[in-house]
Amino acid sequence: MEFKDYYATLGVSKTATDKELKQAYRKLARKHHPDVNPGDKAAEARFKEINEAYEVLGDPEKRRKYDELGANWRMYEQAQQQGGGAGWSGGSPFGGFGGGGGEGGAWTINMGGGPGGYRTMSEEEMREMFGTEDPFSDFFKTFFGGGPEQPRGRAGRAPRTQKGRDIEHEVELTLEEAYHGAMRRISIKLGGHARSVDVRIPAGVKEGSRVRAAGEGEAGSDGGAAGDLFLRVHIRPHPVFERKGDDLHVKVQVPATTAVLGGEAQVPTVTGSVRLKVPETTQPGQVFRLKGHGMPLVGKQDQRGDLYATIDVQLPRSLTKEQRQHWEAVRKTEGK
Repeated sequence: MEFKDYYATLGVSKTATDKELKQAYRKLARKHHPDVNPGDKAAEARFKEINEAYEVLGDPEKRRKYDELGANWRMYEQAQQQGGGAGWSGGSPFGGFGGGGGEGGAWTINMGGGPGGYRTMSEEEMREMFGTEDPFSDFFKTFFGGGPEQPRGRAGRAPRTQKGRDIEHEVELTLEEAYHGAMRRISIKLGGHARSVDVRIPAGVKEGSRVRAAGEGEAGSDGGAAGDLFLRVHIRPHPVFERKGDDLHVKVQVPATTAVLGGEAQVPTVTGSVRLKVPETTQPGQVFRLKGHGMPLVGKQDQRGDLYATIDVQLPRSLTKEQRQHWEAVRKTEGK
């Protein structure tokens, strides 16, 4: 079995303080978190190593035992090669050291956020996050989390709770509903029973977002928590606005005279219209930014994206006799 240098994993010295350990862990956890690196297997593996290292070094008692193990590792390794070796209790140099998997298979997993920078997750939750692969190394399980010699279903152990399955529904919104927020009533049929759930969709939600209604999925087993309901949001195309992130884009038609001489134009927004001052000699396709007239940011109702107005200069399709005379007069000045 390979010895795991947890200090090297976190990039700290063996004399590092608790504060230094926590700072190093949080920096690495944020960098390699699966949510930040979706689909990156290397980052996922690194994240597991980081969590495992801090799980041990962040606990004073585990750290003390780990330091003692490191000092005696060669002796332990030799004893293992000799078939267990006299003097080692239960295959561990510390007699009774290990078995810390927790009641009901719970593991203390550091997530880099929340009170204390960690939370306790069940083994089932770990499987949901990391798939079928074991989230801990053999080294960790042997010395800190119990080993395979502890079968899951041994006599006297209480049944392991199982969280209920999550449910996902798709929901379609107009841009206006996405702007203001909306309520949707979802009908759920499970096991021959039907029920309705009202879900509040927050203002500013984007295409493809998942809105979670906690505990509204399938019921858990053996006292396990219910699963969640997720609404996958789709936003219909809008005839006027194009959305890009939290910003909106719109075309604004102005007469040629306004573009040349300057003036004002009415710019549509989701909630009405605003006036735009058009400077003289404005060019076709010129873009003006109207700050704060875009989509609201989810969870930050006092903040909004911007609205970008692209000028579309409208040329006349026919001319009166008087208009032609004026345009011809303009043309004569161009030659000069």
